[in-house]
Amino acid sequence: MFELTPFGRRNHGISNYNPFHELEQLEKEFFSDHFLGEFKTDIKDAGDAYVLEADLPGFKKEDIHVNINDHYLTVSAQRHTEAEQKDKKGNYVRCERSYGSFERSFDISGVEADKISGSYKDGVLQLTMPKKAGKTPSSREINIQ
Repeated sequence: MFELTPFGRRNHGISNYNPFHELEQLEKEFFSDHFLGEFKTDIKDAGDAYVLEADLPGFKKEDIHVNINDHYLTVSAQRHTEAEQKDKKGNYVRCERSYGSFERSFDISGVEADKISGSYKDGVLQLTMPKKAGKTPSSREINIQ
């Protein structure tokens, strides 16, 4: 399922080795709100289609948008809150729920974009994406001479 992997390529070349890379990444993720812009997805191969399931708990169906632009499918959602405006005095004992925009994009070049269907139930967005008809690559061994 090569074509449905989310973006995020990293160059792991030895020429630019940094022994502190993991610590720097941990610091960036701990002190930033980067995690707020993502949501978890599962993509299954159902034979003639791919099934994408995205966890979007607490969102209203009207606040979830699925767009296709060229060969990219983008799932975005926005969560609003009235509590932030009403309680500016700091009456919270603890506030962990995040609000704002959430977005993920996927390459769907191997999918028939005009036949994608979707549903949203119990906080899970499910998209069924039929595969393009064509010969699937087979595996074989190449003899070296």
